[in-house]
Amino acid sequence: QVQLVESGGGLVQAGGSLRLSCATSGVSFSNYAVGWFRHTPGKEREFVATISKSGDITYYSESVKGRFTISRDNAKNTVYLQMNSLKPEDTAVYYCAARLSSALYTQAGRYDYWGQGTQVTVSS
Repeated sequence: QVQLVESGGGLVQAGGSLRLSCATSGVSFSNYAVGWFRHTPGKEREFVATISKSGDITYYSESVKGRFTISRDNAKNTVYLQMNSLKPEDTAVYYCAARLSSALYTQAGRYDYWGQGTQVTVSS
């Protein structure tokens, strides 16, 4: 069983930065593609970014492209989401998800394992 734990959320002013982490233990994270999603009450869960199992391929939603960077350190079994130039509309609970796969997916339903989420709040 893959367990994912997110951390790094918090309250930040618009224009600020946060770095989220998604860590796992007990499995080799290098076999899993990982995605970040976010959810705001009343809205669908939204795709943010995804990274291949080796880290050489990444893909972003248009709403975060150029501001967010996804990366991974497989030696530490951790995936990161560096968020810069944050906007109030980035406020959400952020989740990481993993799938034992070589392919990348933007659909939440494609991922098999999910973390508990971490709250990000951006004040104006």
